[in-house]
Amino acid sequence: MSLTKWKNDEEMFPSFTSFLDEFWGKDLYSGVARGTTIPAVNINEEEDKFQVEVAAPGLKKEDFNVNLENNVLTISAEHKEEKEEKVKKSTLREFNFTSFRRSFTVPDSVKAEDIHAVYKDGVLHLTLPKKEEAKKTEAKTIAIE
Repeated sequence: MSLTKWKNDEEMFPSFTSFLDEFWGKDLYSGVARGTTIPAVNINEEEDKFQVEVAAPGLKKEDFNVNLENNVLTISAEHKEEKEEKVKKSTLREFNFTSFRRSFTVPDSVKAEDIHAVYKDGVLHLTLPKKEEAKKTEAKTIAIE
């Protein structure tokens, strides 16, 4: 007796989309092609503010766009680079394009007019201060009568 690997109908007669999945990768359809990266983001809440850190090395502060609209904070960047080298009769041209966009819902407790951003050492640092009424106060014991 021999063992034969069973294949379902889709594996026996693959569809065109499964062929494309195999060729380009399933991530292509979710908006992220293989080989691209979305920067890591750290969000920390402190008593008086939120700290957001976006790891995006190799960019300049001019490459970033930070926007707050309808309590949605959008951080995006776009960087284009083009090199051309001529050696004797041949020309080498290299293109590099980096782009990303991340959006986060910001609570009403954030003081939008005081948001501050700094790009340093490959990390974009955002400080989102809280409104006074949103800051935590010490617990108070209430007497029961």
